[in-house]
Amino acid sequence: MTNHCVPLGETHEVFNQVPPLEGSNLYRIDLPLQEWVRRYQGDWAEARLDAYGALAGGPLMEAGFLANENRPVLRSHDRYGHRLDQVDFHPAYHQLMRTAVEHGIPSLPWTDPRPGAQVARAGLMYLHNQAEAGTSCPLTMTFASVPALRMQPEIAEAWLPKLLHGAYDPRNLPLAQKTGVTIGMAMTEKQGGTDVRANTTRAHPLGQPGPGQAYELVGHKWFCSAPMCDAFLTLAYSEKGLSCFLLPRHRPDGTRNAFYIQRLKNKLGNWANASSEVEYRGALAWMVGEEGRGVPTILSMVSLTRFDCMIGSSSLMRQALTQALHHCRHRQVAGRALLDQPLMQNVLADLALESEAALALTLRMGRALDHAAEAHESTFARLVTAVGKYWICKRAPAMINEAQECLGGAGYVEETILPRLYREAPVNSIWEGSGNVQCLDVLRALSKEPGVLEALFAELGDGHGDARLAAHVERLKQAFGDTADIQYRARQLTEDIAVGLQARLLLEAGNAAVSDAFIASRLAGHGRVYGTLPRGLKVDALLARSAPHLA
Repeated sequence: MTNHCVPLGETHEVFNQVPPLEGSNLYRIDLPLQEWVRRYQGDWAEARLDAYGALAGGPLMEAGFLANENRPVLRSHDRYGHRLDQVDFHPAYHQLMRTAVEHGIPSLPWTDPRPGAQVARAGLMYLHNQAEAGTSCPLTMTFASVPALRMQPEIAEAWLPKLLHGAYDPRNLPLAQKTGVTIGMAMTEKQGGTDVRANTTRAHPLGQPGPGQAYELVGHKWFCSAPMCDAFLTLAYSEKGLSCFLLPRHRPDGTRNAFYIQRLKNKLGNWANASSEVEYRGALAWMVGEEGRGVPTILSMVSLTRFDCMIGSSSLMRQALTQALHHCRHRQVAGRALLDQPLMQNVLADLALESEAALALTLRMGRALDHAAEAHESTFARLVTAVGKYWICKRAPAMINEAQECLGGAGYVEETILPRLYREAPVNSIWEGSGNVQCLDVLRALSKEPGVLEALFAELGDGHGDARLAAHVERLKQAFGDTADIQYRARQLTEDIAVGLQARLLLEAGNAAVSDAFIASRLAGHGRVYGTLPRGLKVDALLARSAPHLA
């Protein structure tokens, strides 16, 4: 009898595997990002973007995995029973935060406000968010707090130098002992959610009432993201109505403020970031802006955080596209690379269109912020904040899921980044006002604010020489002329504005392969899922434009 021995474990040869993408420079492999940054005056920051692209595709990508595998932990008390209210993070989280702060992600447009600064900063955030999106929450709120803080000069004088210093200091210390600070936001309560006017938190003056004065706040906040920030912009009712306050974690004498973390939220995604429920038990805070005008005051912050939701969703889509294209270039089925197979080309090209259109509208918004002193740009930004936040954030989950499917089962396991991207995507459509809130805000802006409707149609123009876009614009005008049940139709109207603006931007940019494919698929009613592009498009050109090359 012959004894056939087979070495244990050597049952097969491992082949047809995709090489790792880690270590790529995310800026250099992204031609659309390079072109749109240059188009909107951000080209002076290309060296910064290139440097950050290398970090985002290398050490920050690795840190992103570690920060998500090791979630933040709340320590409510020390071992003696003293109250701490401290959240501990993995060192990788601090690495991500430090890198972003030192490269100006929360500060660049405020410290170097030259033309293109908002666009350049958006590009940096776009790269950072691909490596790890949870840290983007405190970075966004710190960046967005500046206009609100500037409404109260004495508060701005105390806080902005350390906010804009470019130093990350995670120590839980009073302002005077910090080298750099981060700012959070806490608005919503259990009973109201988005309806902040249903809030019950009360503010009691410690002396003279009014802007810049000290109050004690009593109440709660159901969502307080990044609770280890050094201070929070928050809402509470004072004598004249709902007002905005800056509430620090420490009092001026160095003692802890009466700010108590009840628990951390157990979220679908956004794992590296801590989101919490908090109570104010006589917490010291200072009024920011006019008393009773808390919502308009804090909306100056919210408009920028909504812009970052656009950046966030666009960047998640781009990273998902990058992963899908890289996989399909190297993976073979039936002896041919997936990237060379017609149906997969249809899917990937469709995803590439979605990604670039989202980026185009996002950076166009950045340009509007850079030129906010111009009437048209300011009015345009007012509208597109809501339009873009709704549409781009709504498109991200389905687009990322389609990218996962390009990898098959490999796209569903945690060793790849795609499950994290998919879990992350819904937060941008929910945070800072869900879809319905954005669409109703679009109607409010168009119907109640002078010049907004005119600015929209001035931006859309006459179709830029394309009959299909011209017809779409005409249908949109007719739709706004009919005010019957307009709230019921608000989502359709917002979608039509969004795709019309995206089509116009792509046409204006001059890449016919991109604009023709987008208009043929988005304005002509082709298909309801990705991968249903019509015949006759330059699919090869679309793939060559967006396919990553190891760099």
